[in-house]
Amino acid sequence: MTTHVYFDLDGTLTDPYEGITKCILYALDKLGFPHPDDDYLYSCIGPPLWDTFPEMVGEELTRKAVDLYRERFVDIGWQENKLYDGVLDMLGAVASAGHTLFVATAKPHMHAARIIEHFGMGDFIHNVYGSELDGTRASKTELLSFAIDKNPGAQRHFMVGDRRHDLIGAVANEMIPIGVAYGYGSVEELGKAGATEIAASPAHLTALLR
Repeated sequence: MTTHVYFDLDGTLTDPYEGITKCILYALDKLGFPHPDDDYLYSCIGPPLWDTFPEMVGEELTRKAVDLYRERFVDIGWQENKLYDGVLDMLGAVASAGHTLFVATAKPHMHAARIIEHFGMGDFIHNVYGSELDGTRASKTELLSFAIDKNPGAQRHFMVGDRRHDLIGAVANEMIPIGVAYGYGSVEELGKAGATEIAASPAHLTALLR
């Protein structure tokens, strides 16, 4: 049976907290807005910037905030990232089982692809799908539909992610939704969004996908 496995990036393969939050605060400082509390910043890991910045700066300044965020992210923020322990072993094992692996992230494709290569995941990932710089396909539902259309022929499609957006997108595209509890979404959030299984670690994820 031909199986395609799509992975979210932030909170699923890597821990991006430092880079994302510092870039958000950089943008807010440049625009003269106060810093949100740590709980709010934690909740910003996963959803598209186009969804979170309007809550902080308003719709009219969202484009400017995203541009400022990317100003720092392109320079240093993308490197302020950590690969979760066991992820490379997991990707290698799932690929060795004969599955084809992809990344589907709300991040712009160009940034996501650079992170994938930098952390040594490129040998296992067939292709990386992300949003466009203008926010096109930032919705995980739209992004996954686009990616599946580009890769026909699979009998099974898995989507693996740590936030509800990943799993809602999976269900909308008739994929098998797998949650990861080591990321930024709670088990309750993942369950309500439709996860059929929830992995406690990359090693557990290996067992679920093989």
